[in-house]
Amino acid sequence: MKLKYYVLFFVLQFAISGIAQTSKDEVLFTVADDAVYVSEFLRVYNKNLNLVQDESQKDVDEYLKLFTNYKLKLKEAKAQGLHEKPSYKRELESYKKQLAKNYMTDAKVNDALVEEAYNHISNDIKANHILVRLAEDASPQDTLVAYNKIKDLRKRAVNEGFEIVRKQVHNGKTVFGEELGWFSGFRMVYKFEKVAYNTPVGEISEPFRTRFGYHIVKVFDKRKARGERTVKHIMISTKQGDTSTDAETRIKDIYTKIKQGETFEDLAKEFSDDKNSAPSGGLLKPFSSGQLSVPEFEEAAFALQNKGDISEPIKTNFGWHIIKLENAKPIGAFKELKPELEDKVKRDARSQLIEEALISNLKDKYGITNTDLSYFKTILNEDFYKRTWKLPEDFKGDAPLVKIGNKQLTNADFGNVLLSQQKRIRGTQSFDEIVEDAYNSFLNTNLKQYQEEHLEEENKDYAYILGEYRDGLLLFDLMESTIWEAAKTDSVEVKAFYENNKANYFWPVRVNAEVASSANKKVINKVAKLMKKNMPTDDIKNLVNTNGEVNVIFTKDTMATTHQALPEKFNISKGVSKVYKHNSGYIVANVSEVLPKKQKPYEEVKGLVMSDYQTHKENVWLNQLKEKYKVVVNNDALKRVKAELKQ
Repeated sequence: MKLKYYVLFFVLQFAISGIAQTSKDEVLFTVADDAVYVSEFLRVYNKNLNLVQDESQKDVDEYLKLFTNYKLKLKEAKAQGLHEKPSYKRELESYKKQLAKNYMTDAKVNDALVEEAYNHISNDIKANHILVRLAEDASPQDTLVAYNKIKDLRKRAVNEGFEIVRKQVHNGKTVFGEELGWFSGFRMVYKFEKVAYNTPVGEISEPFRTRFGYHIVKVFDKRKARGERTVKHIMISTKQGDTSTDAETRIKDIYTKIKQGETFEDLAKEFSDDKNSAPSGGLLKPFSSGQLSVPEFEEAAFALQNKGDISEPIKTNFGWHIIKLENAKPIGAFKELKPELEDKVKRDARSQLIEEALISNLKDKYGITNTDLSYFKTILNEDFYKRTWKLPEDFKGDAPLVKIGNKQLTNADFGNVLLSQQKRIRGTQSFDEIVEDAYNSFLNTNLKQYQEEHLEEENKDYAYILGEYRDGLLLFDLMESTIWEAAKTDSVEVKAFYENNKANYFWPVRVNAEVASSANKKVINKVAKLMKKNMPTDDIKNLVNTNGEVNVIFTKDTMATTHQALPEKFNISKGVSKVYKHNSGYIVANVSEVLPKKQKPYEEVKGLVMSDYQTHKENVWLNQLKEKYKVVVNNDALKRVKAELKQ
């Protein structure tokens, strides 16, 4: 599935719906008898300009080729009837419902909740709480008992001290007295979070209820959130076959070299086992508190205060690290974080408040007034509690009940809902409550359903995005059936492609070598002489690394000339090399074996060959489509497009 959505993201860069095209639009090109308009091309080009990684694709001619290929594929997909496939329709409908949720909301309430969320994540709270457990569907009697108990506990906490009472009453079953430590927005259920943030430091909240039961919370402290850190690190992993001591010794040697004045970034490039960050001197992406799954690393990073500060070696599940602080950034500006917060709010309990506001707006929009439900209250009887109730024989099913837009709902529509409610009803509810609760649910569902069904007509942004996905999903199905699956099953053709393109699949010349690195040229010259005398590596280290100083570090590996430990112009030959300047220090290598350029066996590169074959097959297929569907470009229109884009 990951591949599917990656491809959809890519093809959507070139997708656009045909909504809102006008006869005044100038045709840019045609694919068979289908016109593609200048306005469409300009919209998608400008929309995706910043997403294009390849600079050549920003050229109008190059981008036009991509866009033309996209239209050719889309033409073929429809010609094959892929848009009629049940699986395509199901997935499109699923996406349509998911997308609609983003447009069915109350903007004012949503904005207020997002602003509140920003305030909460900008501050941390230290608090403890006492909870009297209570089931969500507890009876009124049990609810009253729990409420009275939490009220009594609050009185005791005020008089005797919160912590004393908390520790005394905790039993881990019906009453919980828990230390919560520091937390911020979205770490607790919303009701709890809101009360905690509204409670002054040193105060105990009034009793409040969440889905877990009744709480009181005491807030001990508040602070500004710790923000974001950008760090570099050197990591020595505990590799299979190594011992913890080996990794610890190596990281301590590197730390000593840092204290001796050697450059952190150069040491990271040369020795760090984090191959993703090593080429950039150990630089990691920025992270905030609680974002990493490595608490030891996070705490050490946040303990660094000033740019350039370096931690002592620390141990995590991944190995040993040394961390250097690059930047300490406070919580981002509201505008920067707003999209992320909006998404979190929609997935949080806060969404219920947005839902309530949405329903209120829809009632106003579609002119919904109070509905007389007295008839339904009179037709219920005791059979309802037994789950055997049926609609009366003289039930007025055709009678109009409520109208939403141009959709008329009848008594029969709601009557069927009541019939289904018997399965979930509690015996404690009165007939009036049953009818009113069922009707509210029925009305709310139909209000949202009606808006969703007409959203494409009412909201252009929604219509455009849905159109893009509709085409992108269609194109994915075409590529999957025509290129990807065909390539996977056509093993003979893939193998033949490998045989015809063997020159592309070789191991470069490599060496088995041990590389000595030092910031001191005199030291590395000494090491080179000892290497030539065939002195064992451990003996060289003992001789050179004295008085607690690490003057040389060795790296042993099978290396191509691009290996991080070797300089760019390293001369590949067996034996002890000359001394090279590398990064801000010096290296000498003892090459025990030179491995010549070697053909990679098919089984070792099968995945890469498959990918290359798919690209080849797609290019051949596109040429066939160009023959099948003639593409005609309006060159005068293209000139005007280039003039508008100043190319």
